[in-house]
Amino acid sequence: MYLKKGHVLLAPGSTEIKNVADHSAGSLSAYLRAATRSNHDAVDAAFGASELTSRNGYRNFLLAHARVVPLVERLLAPSDMIDGWEGRTAALFQDLAALGLARPREIDFVLPDGEAARWGALYVVEGSRLGGAMLVRGVPEGLPTAYLAAVHGHGKWRELLAALDAAERDMVWRQDAVAGAKAMFGAYLLATRIDTEEPDSASKNQV
Repeated sequence: MYLKKGHVLLAPGSTEIKNVADHSAGSLSAYLRAATRSNHDAVDAAFGASELTSRNGYRNFLLAHARVVPLVERLLAPSDMIDGWEGRTAALFQDLAALGLARPREIDFVLPDGEAARWGALYVVEGSRLGGAMLVRGVPEGLPTAYLAAVHGHGKWRELLAALDAAERDMVWRQDAVAGAKAMFGAYLLATRIDTEEPDSASKNQV
């Protein structure tokens, strides 16, 4: 669901930054991209194990995302950060229902404190939409694709990056944004490691 290459994966909630080259020059968005390349690659590899061309693989893919996306969209409240933002939780739940799947339990995830970490996490969550337009082409005909089809509107990703860059305050803020982004990648990775056969029952995810 992502696309790139580079450094050290941190556990969700960790604020330690390791092996990040000095990319202090340039925009925050470019800095985040460089500082989280290896995290991005790790998540790509983990989700690559879900073969979207099969019903079961696609099911596992959606369940993994459902363990993360609804929770994070609530935590971040992106509509307070980006004008006209539209979430994907409803689309994701729509696809699960169409497949006869219960909403899975959410992962345990605590976002690092502060505005910068929120922006870093938002960069990751919204960046995942970029792959949706490509991934949806591999989903077998007849399966629901509302979630993957919920891509950015024309120019919206560029607007988000511009808002992200404008929000930056200083180098400490920049490093906190990296911590938030790494925590978010770690959350996606954790979601792929949970048994997809785990029952949900009542689900605390009901909205």
